[in-house]
Amino acid sequence: MSILKRIISTLLLSEALVLSTALYSKSFFINTQVAFLSSMFVIVGASLAYKKMVITKVDAEVYEDERDLLDTIEDPHGLYDEEDINEAPAEELDLKTIVKEEKAKIKTFSVKSMKHGARGSVSVFRIVPYIFLVLGFIALENNNLLDLSAYLPSLFIGIVVGSLVSKEIAA
Repeated sequence: MSILKRIISTLLLSEALVLSTALYSKSFFINTQVAFLSSMFVIVGASLAYKKMVITKVDAEVYEDERDLLDTIEDPHGLYDEEDINEAPAEELDLKTIVKEEKAKIKTFSVKSMKHGARGSVSVFRIVPYIFLVLGFIALENNNLLDLSAYLPSLFIGIVVGSLVSKEIAA
């Protein structure tokens, strides 16, 4: 089955589940629908934003050569690396310069690092779903339709469906 067919079938099945809540009550259906769509859009939007950011970095060939994941878990600071830090005898080492060099290697908060982090979080794919989430919640509350016993579990359903759809999109 193609990716598009799997996505559509997942969305139709989940939407049929949400539509079935209309048989219970109109208020329950509205809460379920708003929460489901909000959380699904947030998950799919975050996934699309992340995918776009990764593709952009790969196209620009901006990536860091990192260690193996297992090696990173076992030795996060590289204490057991095979290479020597400094091959001079301990008596000849100037500790002040070594400390200054190591401090210079530490990444500090800068405008460049802020731009790097903001690039992924200020994507339209992320902002629009969160606006939908907040405005949907406010609209339910202002119209005295908000029922948290229906809204909160529906967020979970949207997260699950959004994760499944995101997995298909990423493939």
